[in-house]
Parts: sequence; structure tokens; C-alpha cells
Amino acid sequence: MSDKVTVLVAGSWGTALATVLAANHSEVYLWTRKPEQAAEINGAHTNHHFLPGIKLPGNIIATTDMETAVSGSKAVVIVAPSSGMRQVAHSLKPFWKKDMLCIHATKGFETETMKRMSTVISEELGCSEGDIVVLSGPSHAEEVVRLCPTTVVVASPDESRAKAAQGLFINNDFRVYTNRDQLGVELAGALKNIIALGAGLSDGLGFGDNAKAALLTRGLAEISRVGVEMGANPLTFSGLAGLGDLVVTATSQHSRNWRAGSMLGQGQPLAEVLESMGMVVEGIRTTEVAYAISLKLGVQMPITDQIYHVLFKGRTPRNAVEALMGRDRKTEMEVISQETWEQWHS
Repeated sequence: MSDKVTVLVAGSWGTALATVLAANHSEVYLWTRKPEQAAEINGAHTNHHFLPGIKLPGNIIATTDMETAVSGSKAVVIVAPSSGMRQVAHSLKPFWKKDMLCIHATKGFETETMKRMSTVISEELGCSEGDIVVLSGPSHAEEVVRLCPTTVVVASPDESRAKAAQGLFINNDFRVYTNRDQLGVELAGALKNIIALGAGLSDGLGFGDNAKAALLTRGLAEISRVGVEMGANPLTFSGLAGLGDLVVTATSQHSRNWRAGSMLGQGQPLAEVLESMGMVVEGIRTTEVAYAISLKLGVQMPITDQIYHVLFKGRTPRNAVEALMGRDRKTEMEVISQETWEQWHS
């Protein structure tokens, strides 16, 4: 069998995952739309715009040709922004074979349809969602490429596919667990970006550690609440894709979502924040989708609601905090129904 593996596309996270794969496999193809980026990766072995100062392994080969990138690969890892996922999957379709392992590592929704990435990919490739493996967890690209110890999870209802993905990535610097709750892992990875925006807002306002600790705790509660309502395993939200990824994304300056929130909290308009970031901030699109989902399902997501109004309705960050602090009195424990708990323990 070929030892070739393909990564689509060459952003920071796609490039970081390509470096992990390059340590395990002889040939890693990295697809990009930009000829100048491919030339830089192949010539200088750098991807300066996304990962400045990092030297890439020599067995990473960049190309702008999808057929060259994919043909003969045993696995394809899709790391496109959520807004471009359908287009990338559509471009992949003519060259994708049923025996190729397909993994995606994108944390977001398709805004127009509110669909998860595994749904979008399966629709374009003409396969089932269970054929797609989801990779998620606390994993800043900037640390992965420096070989900092990192632990992630790969999820699929098909255990053999999850184990194949685990074997593809795992090494001494990059530990991989498996999980059968594809839905929960995907929801957790996307929804935590909203809370990370909120954490950045809080820090930008200068509110300190007490406020951020409360925000993360209550944020995890509302992520879990909507996730369980959609059919996810409640325990997934206490794992790497839930609590783990929430902590790292909401507390680190590597996090685009935290940085965007911090700038908003300091009074910068959203348009200026997005222009200065220069990269996709998935939490902004995700907030719009999660707000719509909460209304559709009738599930309370008070933090998401306030961040939505800050981003899209002109509410000031300070007024949003006042609205959260002034909510009706509640009990802390929001009980998950016994039926749901028994379902996941049967």
C-alpha cells in the first residue's frame, strides 16, 4: 500500500498536521490554491504567512493540482475553513476513492445550511457521514510544529476508521485517542469557539480571572446542553474536544477567537478586527449558527445570545455582561434527563 498522505489546505492548521504526518509517513502532499505558496513550501520549506520562523520537513510536497495531491494517497485530511469546505470537498470528489481514509479537522458549521462539516463532506463525496473521521482537541498549530506535546481525539461511529486515523497521526509528540461520538466531538470543537470569543471580550474589558473562570464554566454548560439536545454523549463535553479545547482556545494568545474577542472588548469594530486578523475567525460564523440552532431547538444559550448581539446587533460588550449578570436566579445544576444518560450508558 502507498505511504502517501494528502492534506487539503495549506493554512496554519493544515500545515501543522502535515508536519505531524511527515514524521510518520514518507510522502505528504499539501494542496494549496496559491502557486506562490506552493513554490515557497517546496523551495524554502517554509509557510511564512501562517507559521513564521518554522522550517517544514523536506518530505512535504506542495501542489496546486488536486489530482496530483490526491491520486495514490491512502488518506486525505481536509482542513479547509468552514466557509470553503463544500467547494474543497467538491473539488476532491473526482479523485477520491472509497478505500481512502477521509478525515477532517475543521471546527465550524456551514453558515447557510447550519450543517456540520462531516455532513457537508459526505454530501459532496457521496458517502455516509460515518465514513468521515473528525479530528479535534486542544491543539494550537504554533505549538504542534514546535513538537510541543499535544493530545487530540479522532471520532467516528466506525471504530475501524477511527483506529486507522489514530494510527495515521500518533507519535511521541502527538498523542491520539479515539471516540465513537462523532456528533459530540464535532459540536464541541465548533461551539467552544463562541466561548473563546467571550473570554477574549472579558479580558479586553479587563474583568480578570474570576469573570473568565465563570464564563468558561457556564459556557461549557450551555455547549453541553445544546449538544445533548442534538443527540451527543454528555461525557464528550468533559473530554479533549470539549473541556480540553475550550480551555486552550479561551486562555491562549495563540487563539484567533480569543484575540478577536479581546480586540472587540477593547472597543475595536468587528470589521477592523477581521481585517487586522488576516485569517478566518471561525467563532464569528459559529455564533450566528449556534444562535439560530438555540432558537430552533428552544435551548437556552445565554452567553451565545449575548455574543451574537455584540457581533451582529450592535450591543456593547459591557451591556452584554450586564445582561448576563442580571439574569433571573437559577440553580447551578441543569439536569440531563435520565433517559439521555441511560442511552449513552447502555
